[in-house]
Amino acid sequence: MYPSTPPETGRDSWPENRPGPAGPHRAPDPRGRPAGPDARSPFDGPRVPDGPRVPDGPRHGDGGRSGDGPRNPDGHRAGARVTDGSRQGSEVDPEELDGEEELPPVPVRRLLSVAIAGFAGLLGVGLIFGAQTAGPGARLPFAVVVFGVQLLFVLAWTMAMRPPALLLVGGVAVAVAAAADAAAVLPQIAALAPLGYVAAGGFLVGVLGQLVRRADRARVTESLGATLFIVVGVVAFGTLIVLSRIPKGTQAIFVCLTAAAVALTVARVTDAVLPWPRLAPQVPRGAAGVVIGAMLGTLAAGILGSYLVAFTPTSGAMVGLVAAAAAALADLGVGYGEAGRQMAGEPPTMWVARHMQGPLGGFALAAPAAYAMSVFFL
Repeated sequence: MYPSTPPETGRDSWPENRPGPAGPHRAPDPRGRPAGPDARSPFDGPRVPDGPRVPDGPRHGDGGRSGDGPRNPDGHRAGARVTDGSRQGSEVDPEELDGEEELPPVPVRRLLSVAIAGFAGLLGVGLIFGAQTAGPGARLPFAVVVFGVQLLFVLAWTMAMRPPALLLVGGVAVAVAAAADAAAVLPQIAALAPLGYVAAGGFLVGVLGQLVRRADRARVTESLGATLFIVVGVVAFGTLIVLSRIPKGTQAIFVCLTAAAVALTVARVTDAVLPWPRLAPQVPRGAAGVVIGAMLGTLAAGILGSYLVAFTPTSGAMVGLVAAAAAALADLGVGYGEAGRQMAGEPPTMWVARHMQGPLGGFALAAPAAYAMSVFFL
């Protein structure tokens, strides 16, 4: 028998190829490194403790690159949605942002709605009885009543809109109100042309007064809008004085202002009882009040038309419908405007002035509507 060959110097015998706790053994390295699970090489990758070593494959969990694409430092793939509650800056859903920025609905204050309804009713009664005092040679008492309402309008709207040079705009508006009432009373023939001249002159003076101030030039667009609205509003009340000077004008004022007063009052009372359905979360008004108010205002005008000489139930209802709808929509538009100012972050205005806007704006729009309906349909 041949003698057994002794093992070579510096080489170990081949171990059995069975997996151990640290993985399977490897063959001895011919470069002289020891074999076994602790053998390391600078060309080797990191050793995986619980499984076979992957020298050239993707490395997971170390912030590097993998087969699924580049990874962020936190171990997630770039462009992937993070499911642990955190959001990447470019991965946020715009719809979720819009939902988070929505303001809570504004509650409906029932006592406040009733108070505004009472103010609208008193305002309508004052204008109606003031028109009844006007006669062929006594226009001045009604002009005084209208001037008082114009002062309230200027106070409420200047404090709510807060245009640049607020005192200047308020002073010009008061001067325009007085000039419009004089232009409605003094001419021998009743016409709207003098009121138009007064409105144009007042608007021009208000704009020039704000442009002279260097601090107000940056808000020139806002200045123009606020000045125009307030000037036109005070001149609109002057149309009632002109309407009282034409035949059937006093009866037209009676019918139209009654319809407007009923529409505004009923709408606010309905909001105190049944503010449904809500027109907008930030507007404490309901659609039922607007619709019911306009309908009852039209009904009241039709009933009055059956008792007045210059009207019929049909003509009374037609004229009343226009006046009631104009007043109700103007009141509703005031609510949307106030909600927009609050959402824009503007400071709140005077409490009384803010809630007087709606009825005053409703009658300011109903007055020229009454004049137009009387001229074209009576």
